[in-house]
Amino acid sequence: MASPFQSGTSTPFSPTTTLSAPSTPKLKTAANDLQRIAESGAVTASTLVEYLASRSAYSSSVFIYDLAEHAGFGTLTKSWADEGGETAPVVSLQTRAGAGLSLVGRLSQGSSKDVAKGAVLTAYTTPSGLAAMVQSLSYLPPATPTSRLVIQVPTVTPVGEHFALSPTLAPFTPALTLLPEGFTVLASATPQEAVDFAALSYKLTGTHVIHLFDHHSSARETGHVTTPPIILPEPGLTLADGLEKAGYSAFEYAGDQEAQTVVVLVNGPLALTAKALASRISGLGVVIVRVLRPWDEEALRSVLPSSVKKIHVLDDVPTESTQGALYLDVFTTLLNPLIPGPLVKAHRVVPSRTQEFLSVPSAFVNFVADLVPAPAPAHILEGHTLKKLLFFSTPGSSLTALPKMVETTFLPHKSLSARLLTDHDALSKQGGVTADRIVLSPRDDDSPFVPLSAVLPISHQSPGVANFLGILDQSLLKSHDVVSHAAPGSPVLIVTDWTASELAANLPKDVVALIRERQLHVCTLNAKELASELAQGNSHVQKVAENVVVLLAFLRLYLGSAATEELVRKVAVQDLGDAVQGIELAKFVRLMWDGLVEVELPTARDPDEPAASPLKDFEFNAISVETADGDTVVNGARLGTWHDAAKHILFPSAFTPPDVLAIASSQEQNPALRPELPERTFLITCTVNRRLTPLEYDRNVFHLEFDTRGTGLKYEIGEALGVHGWNDASDVLDFCSWYGVDPAKLITLPVPGSEGTRMHTRTVFQALQQQVDLFGKPTKTFYTDLAEHASGIEDKYSLRFIGSPEGSATFKKLGEKDTVTFADVLKRYETARPGIEVLCELIGDIKPRHYSIASSQAVVGDRVDLLVVSVEWVTPSGSPRYGQCTRYLAGLKVGQKVTVSIKPSVMKLPPQPTQPIIMAGLGTGAAPFRAFLQHRALLASQGVPVGPTYYYFGSRHQSQEYLYGEEIEAFILDGTISRAGLAFSRDGPRKVYIQHKMEEDAADLARMLWDEQGAFYLCGPTWPVPDVYEALVGALVQHADVDRERAGAFLEGLKEEERYVLEVY
Repeated sequence: MASPFQSGTSTPFSPTTTLSAPSTPKLKTAANDLQRIAESGAVTASTLVEYLASRSAYSSSVFIYDLAEHAGFGTLTKSWADEGGETAPVVSLQTRAGAGLSLVGRLSQGSSKDVAKGAVLTAYTTPSGLAAMVQSLSYLPPATPTSRLVIQVPTVTPVGEHFALSPTLAPFTPALTLLPEGFTVLASATPQEAVDFAALSYKLTGTHVIHLFDHHSSARETGHVTTPPIILPEPGLTLADGLEKAGYSAFEYAGDQEAQTVVVLVNGPLALTAKALASRISGLGVVIVRVLRPWDEEALRSVLPSSVKKIHVLDDVPTESTQGALYLDVFTTLLNPLIPGPLVKAHRVVPSRTQEFLSVPSAFVNFVADLVPAPAPAHILEGHTLKKLLFFSTPGSSLTALPKMVETTFLPHKSLSARLLTDHDALSKQGGVTADRIVLSPRDDDSPFVPLSAVLPISHQSPGVANFLGILDQSLLKSHDVVSHAAPGSPVLIVTDWTASELAANLPKDVVALIRERQLHVCTLNAKELASELAQGNSHVQKVAENVVVLLAFLRLYLGSAATEELVRKVAVQDLGDAVQGIELAKFVRLMWDGLVEVELPTARDPDEPAASPLKDFEFNAISVETADGDTVVNGARLGTWHDAAKHILFPSAFTPPDVLAIASSQEQNPALRPELPERTFLITCTVNRRLTPLEYDRNVFHLEFDTRGTGLKYEIGEALGVHGWNDASDVLDFCSWYGVDPAKLITLPVPGSEGTRMHTRTVFQALQQQVDLFGKPTKTFYTDLAEHASGIEDKYSLRFIGSPEGSATFKKLGEKDTVTFADVLKRYETARPGIEVLCELIGDIKPRHYSIASSQAVVGDRVDLLVVSVEWVTPSGSPRYGQCTRYLAGLKVGQKVTVSIKPSVMKLPPQPTQPIIMAGLGTGAAPFRAFLQHRALLASQGVPVGPTYYYFGSRHQSQEYLYGEEIEAFILDGTISRAGLAFSRDGPRKVYIQHKMEEDAADLARMLWDEQGAFYLCGPTWPVPDVYEALVGALVQHADVDRERAGAFLEGLKEEERYVLEVY
């Protein structure tokens, strides 16, 4: 096929270019040798910022708020922390009103270990999250060299009905005026700035620091040679000195030195674009604000030219009626009633306007040009030497790595620069859509830096800006408006198994008309078929071959009319070698050459052809994160087919989580139980499920025994058993029927805490029964998140209100009085119907319920006992409610397997057996004391001296709820229990509770606690705690000769010694 395209020889990209592409570094390598990788341009500035901020040498702890992680910032830190090494400990937090109080508590004076040792805390959040915590930050103590806070803020905010991600600072700027004086606020825009300012954040030892950086675009671009500086805290370093040493200033002026019109912006994508405009528009100056706090009035006045007459301040604001903080700062700086100064005008830029300026750069160019006023040259932001490449694909495609291969082909070239930016649209198509932008330019190009989002915008009804368009998934032609991004006369490569005639038939009429109007050169390549011919059934070779074939096709189209088979082979051999996967490169080139077909589209279409559905626009609303294994995770949960489950069976070594715990354990851990849990889990067998209360009694208290043989389960006296209960099967099936989801369909969900690196694949029924807390109590976040999926305006606003601070009363009523579940909320707001895979992630997992173990392993052996009461109630509307886990346990059959874990407890016996113990239990609070008594009876049978043992037990009726009564009576008879105070409140003429029984023994209790180092334990509901406390205080006052204040202080001291222990619920 004779190529109709102009040769790349007229651009900086000569056909004799030597192409070599180093392999993309894995995250583990990045964590160990980031300096070398950073200088290669293979990692983003955001990754470098995250790496620097997470080093234990600079941060004592890293607090990762959920909004930052949703924006793709923080996942790597968690991954590095899991690997150990030099990463600081990580704490995950949710964004709430007053979200900063956790940070305040860690740095405030008190018992915090961070205060004791000294700490530099790092937090990750977004502008929205930062706004939520500003008020709390006013309580922070002053920063010191050993105790201060650094907040790294990726400037990414979802805006609009499609949740498009924006770099706007609108959520934060109204709160800027509330920020306390002890903060420095830095704003960076270029990749090198982001890294330098991140380092500077830790060098400034006398201030708390907030660092805002462009995670929307420039900091996520690869291809930049950035140098991570060495961070050495410099006590006494001032902000001005720190900026100067790093080569920056608080304000940067660019443009005409005699400008009469100056535009002032906070450092960011628009500021960089304005800076580029200032270099080409006469009479225009731009001031870029790098330091928002502390505001340096003298520094601002010093950078303004004396000729300035008008100053236009562009402020990110949430609404047109909001006054911007930047305008107020500039206005007060220049206000001088004695000397007339320049006119200062505010321009309130709402998020939708920011999106317009970024997606349609010409709109911003015209806006700025109108301020001068001066004519704006056409294509002012487009250098003649730029080559713009755009690829559209779908996550999970075999060709997702192709854009990276194209970029790395150019990265090592001495005279060329290649930049890559990857964005995702997770909402407009099931599975998502990926857009990869690559810009190639001469390495010696000294033009001002402009983010890729402005250089190669993806906008609605694009005029065509890409010099090359690659469509790597044919389905996108029928769903999305992708062809419109191709510049007139440019090549369009479509990877498809459609023939030329099928392609012409599948393209919408409007797309065909656009292709003809712009004279686009459309070529197709059936990469799958060509790769299959080369791979001969080897699936790994097939995937590699597909990418190689498409890369060669790109090179052929790029080289233009100068391309020949031999030239393409010579260019590619520098990168790929003479053979790929044992197959000669020449064979790849030959097959590609014959398989690349230019499509001639018909001149006319049937006028009666029905109109196609409107094509969707690509909306950037998701950011991918590359995991430590090299996988790219965009969306967490997804629906699938039985093939997903089959992979786990056919390839167990690939899908079974590594057995980390078994390495340090003599017993083998089963990774298939609950791999997301930090504690070890065990699969035990129910052997006894016996009701202890009469059938006619309104409380079902039951005794459980589990066989632990062969599991390796060990527990200590007083520990708790975490039971991983299931939802009721009939309730789950009823919900599936109501929600309209097939319970037998496969769903893949991320393992909580794995950040998408590990997944559960199971049926929808299994997920809802065994994993997802469908009948649990909704959080405020759930209402807020669910609101975004409501199609009805009333439901949307109702859900938003409940999730807001103003809706706290309604939220409390729903949770505490109506006791609604997640399923109930969905039924109340029926227009809120997210996909089941999304819903599962919104709800989250069932948490284990913990029950005090009612046995001593030294006595019962390979067995664990529980004492449980069924939790049942009726809502005000008359609906019955059941405790999720107690309902599960009550229904256990003998022989049924249960997944459990062990949780340590404060309910520990004193170190010396001779120390007296006083136990007070109400109802099922008797459970741990049964274990205590078993253990003391065992010691006595072995001839070990034991101290006095007092046991107080309370319930309603002795005949119905004297739990383990026969055992208690036996312990009394053999002397294990020295004194029993049994209080059955409803059996006598007046109500008697355990505190009354304790008052009868006041002298003994005071002696045992005051003189004999005794320990007191209370287990059960919270309501008797004050009365029991008063009984003990009264005993001490009466018999230890102390006043109430000293008695209370004494009991508080016992808490510290773990001799006054409460386990109440």
